[in-house]
Amino acid sequence: MAQLLLNILIAFLWTLFQDEDTFHLSTFISGYLIGMFIVYLMHRFFGHVFYMKKVWVIFKFICVYNYQLVTSSITTINYILFKTNKLNPGLVTYETTLKQDWAITLLTLLIMLTPGSVVLRLSPEGQRFFIHAIDVSEREKKILTKQIKKYEKLIWEVLK
Repeated sequence: MAQLLLNILIAFLWTLFQDEDTFHLSTFISGYLIGMFIVYLMHRFFGHVFYMKKVWVIFKFICVYNYQLVTSSITTINYILFKTNKLNPGLVTYETTLKQDWAITLLTLLIMLTPGSVVLRLSPEGQRFFIHAIDVSEREKKILTKQIKKYEKLIWEVLK
């Protein structure tokens, strides 16, 4: 947060030092970019990673979420229209290493985005998910587990 505030302050000062009669957005943006470079050079003194890395991780997370939302809808439609007699529903368990409540909640929401899967319950300690999947064949279990691990990895990146 301190890095962002310093960057905005540098951009504001840059705008003031340009001695223009009116405020120009282009001047502020150029000051922001110069400030970003300065903050990047100084970020190790803040004791945190460079704040634009967090912005990039959040952007990547939103892109993955939107991609999964679209593919989930298409896959569910495919199951309904073409594979209704080939389904093998059942339960799958998954152990997570996440500790924070909000991270576990986010992972739960992302698991429910995976086509044909719903989190039925969490274990009392909150580390094991009980998931109902529309197809629990070995191949589909591996795909589901791989997706969940990818979600968990993204959440860990946001936590850093």
